[in-house]
Amino acid sequence: MTKSLNILLIEDDAIEVMKFNRVVKTLGLNHKIIEANNGEEALTILKEKEIIPDIILLDLNMPKLNGIEFLTIIKKDEILKYIPAIILTTSSNHKDMLECYKIGIAGYVLKPLKYEDYMERIKRMLDYWSITELISQ
Repeated sequence: MTKSLNILLIEDDAIEVMKFNRVVKTLGLNHKIIEANNGEEALTILKEKEIIPDIILLDLNMPKLNGIEFLTIIKKDEILKYIPAIILTTSSNHKDMLECYKIGIAGYVLKPLKYEDYMERIKRMLDYWSITELISQ
């Protein structure tokens, strides 16, 4: 049985945010999506602790606080470090990928150009995390 997830989506590109929301809606998934435009905004959401996400999806290239800087901060926090963080990016830069895995990410997903391929990757990723046992805060 799959469960509904609280997903923190950290993405500065409004079109990418709309695309992600459209995929979730089209697939009929009942996940709650909390949106942040950058790492700073995401940290504010996480510190307020109104909703602790089950997973974090984030882009690498963002203004103010990029993905790697954001990950470095949350992985030092005794509560937040257990939230699975998945990179959702167009960057296939091996150095970025290696750095993210060193920090402790749960996955690195490249955004394909074709919408159908993007939809399939998002579906598989969310299906996996909806059946995985997660640490409740």
